[in-house]
Amino acid sequence: MAQAEELLKRPLYVFDLPEEILATLQLKDNEIANQTQVLETRSNDETATPSTSCGLCGVKFSSVQEQRGHVKSDFHGYNLKQKMRGRQPVGEAEFEKLLEDLDESISGSDSDENSEDDVGQNNAHEKGDMLATLLKKQANISVANYQEDAHTRKQERGTGKQPLLWFSTPILPSNTSLGIYRAIFTNAEQEEGNDIISVILNKQHAPIPTSKSSPKDPHTENQQANKSPHYFLCMIGGGHFAAMVVSLSPKSGVKNAFGVEERQASVLAHKTFHRYTTRRKQGGAQSASDAAKGAAHSAGSTLRRYNEVALTNEIRALLAEWKPLIDSAELLFVRATGNSNRKTLYGPYDGQVLQYNDLRIRGFPFNTRRATQAELMRAFVELTRAKVSCIDEAALAAAATAKTGQSTTSIRPNKSSNSSSAMIKASKEEEIAVSHTAQLQSLIRRSKAPAVLSYLSSNSLAPEFLFQPSNNQQNHHTPTPLHFAASTNTPAVVLALLTKLSADPTILNREGKTPFELAGDRATRDAFRVARGELGEKRWGWDKARVPAPLTKSEADKREEKERKDAEKKEAERRKVEVTRLREEQAVAKQKEQQGSSRNGGRSLGLGAAKTGAEKREEEARGMTPEMRMRLERERRARAAEERIRKMRGGGEAT
Repeated sequence: MAQAEELLKRPLYVFDLPEEILATLQLKDNEIANQTQVLETRSNDETATPSTSCGLCGVKFSSVQEQRGHVKSDFHGYNLKQKMRGRQPVGEAEFEKLLEDLDESISGSDSDENSEDDVGQNNAHEKGDMLATLLKKQANISVANYQEDAHTRKQERGTGKQPLLWFSTPILPSNTSLGIYRAIFTNAEQEEGNDIISVILNKQHAPIPTSKSSPKDPHTENQQANKSPHYFLCMIGGGHFAAMVVSLSPKSGVKNAFGVEERQASVLAHKTFHRYTTRRKQGGAQSASDAAKGAAHSAGSTLRRYNEVALTNEIRALLAEWKPLIDSAELLFVRATGNSNRKTLYGPYDGQVLQYNDLRIRGFPFNTRRATQAELMRAFVELTRAKVSCIDEAALAAAATAKTGQSTTSIRPNKSSNSSSAMIKASKEEEIAVSHTAQLQSLIRRSKAPAVLSYLSSNSLAPEFLFQPSNNQQNHHTPTPLHFAASTNTPAVVLALLTKLSADPTILNREGKTPFELAGDRATRDAFRVARGELGEKRWGWDKARVPAPLTKSEADKREEKERKDAEKKEAERRKVEVTRLREEQAVAKQKEQQGSSRNGGRSLGLGAAKTGAEKREEEARGMTPEMRMRLERERRARAAEERIRKMRGGGEAT
């Protein structure tokens, strides 16, 4: 048990697993494991019924396998077509009668010259052919069109494989499983017959030792990058683009604040771009709006079109520069939302780097946020970190059996079962706990610290209240309010829970992490350090909670104020550069217009026509903040008022 706790103390990196785990790793029956996950979800959802059925066809099943077989059957496919045409679904007996009539009509149409083999083949129609023929007869559609539609549906459904492969090892508790994403294995490695354990053994990479004294040689690093196994990751959307090449061999020799040596990802190259391409408060790219409504002629739309072209050119130039790294990468993880973004990456264009049919391309098998370097690193860590799941499969199976038995006996008149009443009581308690969980998580997300404290005290809940259902993926990661507040980066709630309610910061989640280790920004981490300074060293084992040295509130405020000013300064500089660039571009355009006018004998082509007052005001305000625009408008109105008063006085003196 102590050995298992020691192994799970640090995150398990898939490409550098401990030798004890590698020597005893075993692949679980993932079909059973996935069904267990389904049972787990159902056991935590009191509103879900344990039985399986098809609401479209009105058929009930005793197992998940029967339901899956029904979904693939002609009977279900026929009723789907009926629903798409606005017709009522048919029963199983009626469908069998339709097939019998169809078979008789086909057999009767055979010529007498057909051989026995031909007749046998005509009578032995496959499922797809029978259904296609039936639909052709009823809806007057061709077999080819139906088969194409069926192929499209099959592609949309996908393979149906779960995103995680589950493994077990005797050195960990029997209810503990290790999950690894399928996406990090190539198509050849995932083929049936391959020993996935051997594949994992071959993917182990020794950490690269780092030394602070040795200077970095970029040329040597680039040569090393092309030879070492690495991944290419990129995201694009909403005018944001981020790309990264990460080596699968981690760095070692780096120590954290507690003096423990840690591994860090070795980033070989990274780059981010951002351009103003989306229409604020309206959504969507400018190109999508132009395609739907026609080209707009405002200054903002012109700027967005220019930025779309500039962003595309920058991205394609970067991909061309990184081509050796991309070509030598083991896998390519790409997230591109929207047709315009996919065209930016996949073209077609001259010198295209990424290809649609590249078998190395993968999507991210989990939700991702805005395209930033930090989000790419989070995605890489998520992909390459083994998931630790603690599920008692026997208990879940017993609970599912008991619940099925309960639903069966509830139909009978006998109501004297003590176990049934106990299960109903437990269900009500779980419902109340789930309700508390939803309320608290909603308040914490909105950073309502006083409301969180009031809710806990008014409902007599401990600050270490465990969120329910406990096997939910989110509650598995953040089981307590303090864990959840740290992971959602709400420092006000963190400080209130620690100082007002004395929440325990040493509690570990199922992954062996304290609340402090889930904090995603400096302000939240500083809240833990401020609480340590206010509560003192005797209140909690702060080292056990992995909280660094204490910090005073004034020190934290000064650092936050300094960071805010630095951010404002950078934003002001960025705006200044953007305004200067726009003015230079306008000057160049104006100069070209004047040159074009002079070449045409002084006859203006309309390009250098005098601008209206509204256009001049729009040009002056371009690139300014809303506050600057308001100030400029007030000054303009004041000057106009002064001019009117001056004219009125001049007119009075003249009379």
